[in-house]
Amino acid sequence: MDTTQDAYWMPFTANRQFKKNPRLLSKASGMHYWDDQGREILDGVAGLWCVNAGHGRDKITQAIQAQAAEMDFCPPFQMAHPKAFELARRVADLAPAGMGKVFFTNSGSESVDTALKMALAYHRVRGEGQRTRLIGRERGYHGVNFGGISVGGMVANRKMFGSMLGGVDHIRHTHDPARNSYTVGQPAHGAEFADDLERLVALHDASTIAAVIVEPVAGSTGVLVPPVGYLQRLREICDKHGILLIFDEVITGFGRTGNPFAAQTFGVTPDLMVVAKGLTNGAVPMGAVIARDSIYDAFMNGPEHLIEFFHGYTYSAHPLACAAGLATLDTYAEEGLLTRAQQVQAYFAESLHALRGEPNVIDVRNIGLVGGIELASLPGEPAKRAFGIFLDCYKEGVLIRTTGDTLALSPPLIIEREHIDRIVGTIRAALRRAA
Repeated sequence: MDTTQDAYWMPFTANRQFKKNPRLLSKASGMHYWDDQGREILDGVAGLWCVNAGHGRDKITQAIQAQAAEMDFCPPFQMAHPKAFELARRVADLAPAGMGKVFFTNSGSESVDTALKMALAYHRVRGEGQRTRLIGRERGYHGVNFGGISVGGMVANRKMFGSMLGGVDHIRHTHDPARNSYTVGQPAHGAEFADDLERLVALHDASTIAAVIVEPVAGSTGVLVPPVGYLQRLREICDKHGILLIFDEVITGFGRTGNPFAAQTFGVTPDLMVVAKGLTNGAVPMGAVIARDSIYDAFMNGPEHLIEFFHGYTYSAHPLACAAGLATLDTYAEEGLLTRAQQVQAYFAESLHALRGEPNVIDVRNIGLVGGIELASLPGEPAKRAFGIFLDCYKEGVLIRTTGDTLALSPPLIIEREHIDRIVGTIRAALRRAA
């Protein structure tokens, strides 16, 4: 092992395996990375679900450079800078009607914890402080802070870290392979899974429940697309019982499903929406919570000189992040990228589903420009088969992602048919070699 790599404890990585044979990227442009040996790698995952406009966009780079030269930092508490207000307005303009307030963070994980705190505080300022229970979903991923892993439902992300937040419960996931395998787009079966929330209402009483948080499309657990009518039913149950509905759109936001947000794709407006990743095209860390106006207004009471919401981060609305965000939104608008998935999703779906029948493929799932190819696990060695396909594809010059034994794809929104052909063809060849 190269001893120059000893100091770096890598996140969500098999450190020992990686450091025996490192995969080092040194350059990026458009649809591609280049490794440290100059080898071209086609990016099938938009970096990490975030580089939606493709790599190395000049407008974004220049905006960051200009902002760094002009002002490197502005304190976000009791002070602000013009780009923070401009970016908040631009984000709110993209959101569903009535969601007009934007609170900036630095990541999806921070956005989740911010939204959970907003929900708890909202009920308190309205005189319903007994609403302290938070409801997540099995197989949900909401980042890695304690709030996020508490409402999250991925076992490996939770099992080492103790008892989590108190007062958290979970509804069941929507994965139903017996009825929905190889569905193109939204599965027809499973809207009734939302009724699991009524079970928790009966168990805990609605008066104790503050919020429910779900990903419209569960990404990191293996691309689970919501059944037709499921999100609508969740919205109805939340409205019936005075519970806030939070959408975690860290992955689905900014064009991934063919609209600015999945809320618009599925026609369901949440009370709070968690975003990050595509907000700055991955160029500078940034996240946000988009809130209904009515939630913000509930806090705006009492003496005007007092802080209404005791929460925030040193780097909230960081000037470089705001500059990157504005340039990113300009790029999306100029090239129609927030709806471009609608133009290519049919070919993307057709290509992915053509893998049905390949060795060890047991399901294919897709929506917009996100796809999952589930493989049969090796007996007694979960995730090993998919990881082997990942390594083979990388060797052949295509970057994909794995979660468990599912291959995940979320390419930049600038993808063309020839890129889709290359990605799917490389996966097909890797599956056959592995068999």
